[in-house]
Amino acid sequence: MDEIAGLKYFPRMIGKIRLHAAGKLWKELHLNLGKGSDGALIDLMRIDYEMLRQRVLCGGTDEEILQWCEQQTRPLNATEKLVWNHYVSKLGWNDHISSTLVKRKLESGLAHRDDIQTIAHYIDVDEGRRP
Repeated sequence: MDEIAGLKYFPRMIGKIRLHAAGKLWKELHLNLGKGSDGALIDLMRIDYEMLRQRVLCGGTDEEILQWCEQQTRPLNATEKLVWNHYVSKLGWNDHISSTLVKRKLESGLAHRDDIQTIAHYIDVDEGRRP
């Protein structure tokens, strides 16, 4: 899973905003923009999703956008990043969205893949970053 400045998932959230604006984000993800893992991360960062979306659309690197977020609220400390990274890395493994993982694997023709045990791993396989 991609990370920036020790924070996992942030590049994915920013990437989805860019893809959506370019009309290239797959439709299944449209309803979840700013929700799900996006929502959990913006809550942790204490940033408004619409403000973040507008900032992303103004351009800049992921690093610049993260710095902007930190200027709007506060930087996450090492413990907050550690807890977030563990949470997002294990999401779907024996937790409240395990059934979502099973459903997504089934819909994607990956139900036979017992090695895919987390949402992060599923996303990497589904999007071609892992075999």
